[in-house]
Amino acid sequence: MTAGISLDVDATIDAADDQPLNPWTRLTSFFRDREVEPTFTGEETALAAQIDTLAQQVDRAPVDASIVIEGTTPTVTEPADGRSLDREGAAEAVFDALQTGADPATPIELPVDVTPVNVDAAEAQRVLDETVTPALSAPVSVVVEGKPDTAEVSVAAIAASLTFTPQEDGVLAVGIDPAKLEAALGDELDVFGSGARDARFEISGGAVTVVPSVDGTGVAPATLAEQLLPVLTRTEDRTVTATLGPVPADLTTEEAQALGIKEEIGSFTTNIGNPNSGENIRVVAAEVDGHVVLPGETFSLNGFTGPRGTAQGYVEAGVINNGEFTTAVGGGISQFATTMFNAVFFSGLEDVFHKPHSYYISRYPAGREATVYYDSIDLVWKNDSDTGVYIDTTWTPGTITVTFYGTKRYEIQSISSDRYNHRSPVVQEKPDDGNCSPQGGSTGFDITVTRVFRDLASGAEVKREEFYTRYAAEPIIRCVPPAADTTPPAETPTD
Repeated sequence: MTAGISLDVDATIDAADDQPLNPWTRLTSFFRDREVEPTFTGEETALAAQIDTLAQQVDRAPVDASIVIEGTTPTVTEPADGRSLDREGAAEAVFDALQTGADPATPIELPVDVTPVNVDAAEAQRVLDETVTPALSAPVSVVVEGKPDTAEVSVAAIAASLTFTPQEDGVLAVGIDPAKLEAALGDELDVFGSGARDARFEISGGAVTVVPSVDGTGVAPATLAEQLLPVLTRTEDRTVTATLGPVPADLTTEEAQALGIKEEIGSFTTNIGNPNSGENIRVVAAEVDGHVVLPGETFSLNGFTGPRGTAQGYVEAGVINNGEFTTAVGGGISQFATTMFNAVFFSGLEDVFHKPHSYYISRYPAGREATVYYDSIDLVWKNDSDTGVYIDTTWTPGTITVTFYGTKRYEIQSISSDRYNHRSPVVQEKPDDGNCSPQGGSTGFDITVTRVFRDLASGAEVKREEFYTRYAAEPIIRCVPPAADTTPPAETPTD
């Protein structure tokens, strides 16, 4: 089996040979059959890998009822309770089914934990009827006292900037995102003055430069968003009298300089071997490029990108599913996760959560890699330094590089142990029905990687951290001819 569970024939025969201690039972065993429970052996990492694969199909976060707006048309989205596979209970259920000789054609019921939603469909419908429908009924005019000019917040701009946030008490809160409002309005507010430009960072030749911010004068989007919200439910007098004043940059020159983003603190490169995977890596790299993680802030790759489907520009590429190589939309993102994880590792930043692949992939450093799967397996790290971290990505058709800039705190040394606890792969034969792909398999093993933090000035060791990884043995898959149909042909009727 792919799960690494197999019948231990010798142990089962030994159990059958063992005579019962009760003399009467021993005597009667000569005249009737006696049941002997089969003995199974299991390679726990292979079973865990298969349970993880099942969990990817089962696990989902709870989805509250909400409202989505396509263009300017709102609809209620149905809620869905969250669920997660009880991994320990699932493994026990698989063993129990084998131990009791259950029919292989009968599905095994696996235990699942359910997490209820906070916001139900009725609450979302109430918000749609009472707030969203009137909000999208007409544009809102914006005027400034003493100014002859008028700006308009179009229905499309309203639709693009509305936000819906589930609350623990079951309420779906409605808001307006100032950044989305600003983007949707474009230059509409320029009749009242010039907008602000945030400070930003430029990287050239490894050097970091702060491009200064520029303050503006006019109507601040954040202030307008606050004034706009109570007007949206009106059917008449949809006008906001805004206040003209300075529009500060969200990130000023001084704030950018105070972040301490001045030098490279860690970098890593991996090679891209597949063009489809490379396209997905290009898309995610472009999305992450230029993001600043503030001191004390936690970065989640899944949380940052959101879903990675065709609507977001991702394509089908190779993935490992149920121990076999196949394809799925968004395949290859684990390579970006591995590259980013190593940038985190060598920058000396805090690893909050990462999950190595179940099977070792030779193009990655053993014990220093990560897989992701939206929305159940994530890469999460924390900027535990006192300065900001700027993420710079460089993509080519053959490579992806992730480099972090900030203020360097440590020299990082990586020490890998020898591979130990080697495990042989199981052999799995599958009918060659046109969909079978043979696999050579690989040996499973354990490895410990130690991250050593050294003082920049003296080189003395400050601390160390161990990463223990257990790789399952990748199964050997052999494609064999389909079993011949032994059903005798029907007799030909005769007159």
